[in-house]
Formats: sequence, C-alpha cells, structure tokens
Amino acid sequence: MIVVLEGKLVACTVLRAVVSCGGVGYEVSIPVTTAERLGKVGSTVTLHTHQVFREDSQSLYGFATAEERDFFALVVEKVSGIGPKTAMALFSRLSLPILTQAVATGDLALLSSCPGIGKKTAERLILDLRDKVSVGGATAAPALPPGSVPATSPAGDAVAALVALGTKAADADKLVRTAVAKLGPSATADQLVKAALGR
Repeated sequence: MIVVLEGKLVACTVLRAVVSCGGVGYEVSIPVTTAERLGKVGSTVTLHTHQVFREDSQSLYGFATAEERDFFALVVEKVSGIGPKTAMALFSRLSLPILTQAVATGDLALLSSCPGIGKKTAERLILDLRDKVSVGGATAAPALPPGSVPATSPAGDAVAALVALGTKAADADKLVRTAVAKLGPSATADQLVKAALGR
C-alpha cells in the first residue's frame, strides 16, 4: 500500500498530479484544495495517498495532509453510496475543517451543495460519520498545516464573517483559502476578509 509519495512534481492540474519518485512517475488524483497548496512544477512535493483497488484498475488519491487522506478513506469506506469520485468532489469543494464541521453540526444544505451529493447522501454522510468527527458535541479539531482553514483561527473567523455577510459557506471557504495563500498564515481575520472581498 502506497501511503506517502515524496518526489519531484512533474505535472499538475486542479485534479491530477504526476510525482516522480526514484525514476518512476506516479499519477495521483488530487482535490482542488490540495492542488491549491502544491508548489510549482519541478519542485519537491509530499502527498499523503490512499490507494484504491478495483477489478480492472488501481488508483492513487493524494492529499496535502495525512488528516485529509484519513478522512477521505473514512468517507469512502464507511459511507454507503459514496465512492472515491464523489469523495474527491467533497474535498474539492470544502476544506477539511469546514467539511468536518458540516458533518458534526448536521449542515445538510452545505453538504448537499457539493457535486454528486444530494440530500439523501448528505443525510447518510452525517449519520455515518457524525460520531467520528465530534467530541462532546463539538467538532473535533484535526491537526492541520498552514494553508487549510481551521474552524477556530483568524481564517475560521474570516469564513464566519463572510457567511454572516451573505456569502455561501463553500464560497467563503474558498475565498479565505485564497487570501491565506496570498497574505500568509499570520494574517488577521480582518485582513483576510478585506482580501477576500477584493479590498
């Protein structure tokens, strides 16, 4: 089982990366949230991977963090009706903290706004995983590196502020991730909101 790839980034699109390790090129499916954090082609990258075997194929799915990979595996293995393709759509739309928060709080509207996730699938996702992402009724806080949007942080506060201003949660999440990439992890919530709004 291949669980980590570290090597030279040979090619990259928003949904696919090719990483050369020891002279072998590995094609890895990645979500948009991981593609946003990869370096330029030619740089050294690390992807935490989950391997899926089918009768006629093998596929590698890669993530920027082990926590994202592990939650992806949890979704694919524990939620009936959700395969790797749908799970990747979830991760392309929402960062891990926003996704786990949506599951823990039962946010059907946010989850069902993701491609391939209807209301029934969102309900199943919440039912099957809620107890795995909550502690005493509060969202468990996964350990995440810079570039993601923790629920309790300046970035998390910025997402909440944008939602309060009428921005959809998934859109606010994406805007803040872009602002964090531009301004750096030390930016304040106010600076992130202004950058997200183009001010």
